[in-house]
Amino acid sequence: MSATPTIISRDNLPIGGEWVPASGDHTIEVVNPASEEILGRIPEGSAEDVDRAVAAARNAFEAWSTTALEDRVELCTQISLRLQQRQEELAALISQEVGSPITFSMMVQSALPVMDFGSMAHLIGHIPWEQQIGNSLVVREPVGVVGAITPWNYPLHQIAAKLAPAMVAGCTVVLKPSEVTPLNAFVLAEIFEEVGVPAGVLNIVTGCGPVVGEAIAAHPDVDMVSFTGSTRAGRRVSEVAAATVKKVTLELGGKSPNVILDDADLEKAVVNGIQKCYLNGGQTCSALTRMLVQREQLPVVEQIAAAVVAHTQVGDPFDPSTQLGPLVSRTQRDRVRGYIETGLEQGAKLLVGGSEPPEGLDRGYYVRPTVFSDVTTDMTIAREEIFGPVLVIQAYDDEDDAIRIANDTEYGLAGGVYSASAERAQAIARRLRTGQVEINGAAFNPLAPFGGYKRSGHGRELGPYGIEEFLTLKSMQL
Repeated sequence: MSATPTIISRDNLPIGGEWVPASGDHTIEVVNPASEEILGRIPEGSAEDVDRAVAAARNAFEAWSTTALEDRVELCTQISLRLQQRQEELAALISQEVGSPITFSMMVQSALPVMDFGSMAHLIGHIPWEQQIGNSLVVREPVGVVGAITPWNYPLHQIAAKLAPAMVAGCTVVLKPSEVTPLNAFVLAEIFEEVGVPAGVLNIVTGCGPVVGEAIAAHPDVDMVSFTGSTRAGRRVSEVAAATVKKVTLELGGKSPNVILDDADLEKAVVNGIQKCYLNGGQTCSALTRMLVQREQLPVVEQIAAAVVAHTQVGDPFDPSTQLGPLVSRTQRDRVRGYIETGLEQGAKLLVGGSEPPEGLDRGYYVRPTVFSDVTTDMTIAREEIFGPVLVIQAYDDEDDAIRIANDTEYGLAGGVYSASAERAQAIARRLRTGQVEINGAAFNPLAPFGGYKRSGHGRELGPYGIEEFLTLKSMQL
């Protein structure tokens, strides 16, 4: 008989430099998606807890905003070093929370936060903190108290991508991490305490979006909300925040096209495209989930895709050979399986996969890696963000048709182009209405601006652009 796993209990919230009990006694259970067992418990925060956290952030703002920039950056550097020291621990924790394969958690989930904080020392040199324009001195100042609401798919990175630039800008923060994957945020709070970040700079309230998230967005003493999540939830954040006319940045959903041109190396392009679709189990807002291929090449692309997916290893996140772990929750698994059923009902051609559990994996929130072909732009699986390992292949007739199909979406977060000609690929990339485009499988750049067009949101994260979002302008006429 296997031993009962130890449950991680987080009983208090880090607010105002102290670990304090939540106002109520309700808790939220955190579930391991691979075993379906309880991994941890966290406080279920309330609007009252948000009030306390905002008050702490407001009290800390004046001193923090006037702290020397070099000192704020040094604290970020120290946080980066501590994150690096605890990288293996955090990777294991996030694999248990999200279901990401441990190799991916080491390379991405726990590595990107190290860069998020560590890059601040370099990025501050790219910000024009003060400019002389005519008889005006234009200065950039911190926007104030920031409400940060983050998702579950890249939990620590999404927190760090907001916290690090907000801190360097001179803002104080009230953070609501996802209640699905919150445990890593408590580790980060411990690190903040260890390196001596002043009380009130970071305050965390765990809980559900309709309660804690709405309280943050509505709070009159919150000057800005930075939200990452679904388009539906982002729309609600904007509605609530509008009552107090605060700044809102949104990084929302995607249904990103991957245009494979007729001169591309099909094997390389399709293999890379499937990898970019299935990244983190397909639970990636910028995943290239729509593969657009020249109609005459469709049969060959289908053969390659089916062969690649047939050899994709699905299983235990802690098995080094695993390429796809479970999805994050029962809700997410059922949602993705529902989309697969919808694709079949609407006449899409199932190449590989399906809605049944993967063989030998009846326990855990697993989904078969799936590929559909003969997908038309009016099908649900071509229009809605599935957020799972489901690729749709769409055929086009010529370049103009490819652009039409690629841009026929309410989203505009990411895209890809594959071609033997870099010049041709860039010409297509310029016509895609998306916030970023990767050419020939180029690597993600965590220092380049990240964000979307249309209903994928507004504002940008990462690099100097991420710092700029937390700054506001003042003109002093001299």
